[in-house]
Amino acid sequence: MRLWQFVITGGPCAGKTTALSVLEQSLTQKGYKVIIVAETATELIKSGICPWEMENEQFQSILIERGINKEATTRKAATYLDRDTVIFYDRGLLDNKAYMTQEVFKKILQENGLTETEVRDEYEAVFHLVTAADGAEEAYTLANNKARTETLEQARALDGATRNAWIGHQHLRVIDNTTDFQDKIDKLLKEVYAAMGMPIPIETERKYLIKKPDEEELAKIEGITKVSIMQTYLHSSDPALERRVRQRGDGQNFTYYYTEKRAISGISRAENERRISQKEYIAFLLEGEKKIRKDRYCFIYNSQYFELDVYPDWENEAILEIELTDETQKVEIPTWIHVIKEVTDDPAYKNKNLAK
Repeated sequence: MRLWQFVITGGPCAGKTTALSVLEQSLTQKGYKVIIVAETATELIKSGICPWEMENEQFQSILIERGINKEATTRKAATYLDRDTVIFYDRGLLDNKAYMTQEVFKKILQENGLTETEVRDEYEAVFHLVTAADGAEEAYTLANNKARTETLEQARALDGATRNAWIGHQHLRVIDNTTDFQDKIDKLLKEVYAAMGMPIPIETERKYLIKKPDEEELAKIEGITKVSIMQTYLHSSDPALERRVRQRGDGQNFTYYYTEKRAISGISRAENERRISQKEYIAFLLEGEKKIRKDRYCFIYNSQYFELDVYPDWENEAILEIELTDETQKVEIPTWIHVIKEVTDDPAYKNKNLAK
């Protein structure tokens, strides 16, 4: 049995209800069991537990505690099903960051025995649907959700704050309103299928050698999240198969992954990845042949999710990466980044070849 956990998030009136319905129908027809976990805040408000009747921290504490319990119960139920199962969460726990300060959010998580890294990396992928208030204003409405009260301006602000809360996740995808609504849903379907590896998981990536930015200035840019990464490459008897383990976190709290990759073309690779325990990670290290450490700065620009890797022993250069839906997708690089050259097809800039 395979289990996938996906978050469908976004700003007010982004199309999440329709998207979840389409996803459920499509995946059910393909033979998967689909579980949809309803948005916790809407449940509480409709039941009479309202944020405007108590302190915000009190409401958020109740909201997060209930969300943690719902997700744990859902995962437990999924383990009883003898079939491939997909869990879609209508908003995930990190969405709550948009409604409080970082300090309060961290405090509430600590009260529940969790860290932000643990919460963020529990899900295999996060799909952010941009609010209709940003690019499809004529479709923005409050009529289909009694818990929704935001104006266009408030909706856009919440959309940005919610999106930024998830920056740092390995597989964050932003679905905007540059097309009509049907194409928006079709794009989401394509992204979900890709995350599940149907029929085979393909990683399509472009990579650029860039002038190394000032890390202190990077940290000041709104919406950038820093992630510390240690990758260890493992022995493989098949030259075409790359095996690695990765430690990923904030310097204090970490999650661990085992990955296998096989080249398909210069830009695309078949990829299988799973999360592992710290104990498994340590055991895999015994097979390690070389490793590489880097600080990854994650950010969104024009609805595209970029990862900027800074290596400790590189004085003047860094690497910019972006994962694409397909090989023809256009890349819009931020104006503040100075590209030296594209190195997608250059084996010298593969992390495995840079490792020591």
